[in-house]
Amino acid sequence: MSKAEDLFNKIADKMSSEIQHVERGPMMTAPGLKYKGKVFAFFYEEEMTFKLGKDFDPVANDISFYSYLSPFKNKPPMKAWFQIPESLSHRWEELANLALDKMRG
Repeated sequence: MSKAEDLFNKIADKMSSEIQHVERGPMMTAPGLKYKGKVFAFFYEEEMTFKLGKDFDPVANDISFYSYLSPFKNKPPMKAWFQIPESLSHRWEELANLALDKMRG
């Protein structure tokens, strides 16, 4: 298990055991986190991806390295989903909580 995957698992274990309605669950084939059955974060290819909303400004939140989730070849990127690399893994737990807050409304 990689260092990034280990960190994801620690975050997922903590959130799913401490926060009501948060559970582990897949995002297609990737391990993810769900709130009331809806995915708000997942781990894929050594990055974490968070549903932070189209209004989220990564630069204003001091995130200089990110990309939008783009799983489809013939469709534009999903601009509500932000992929955050392992180099910013020290921010993953904070962003997972922010994504959960967005999901809760």
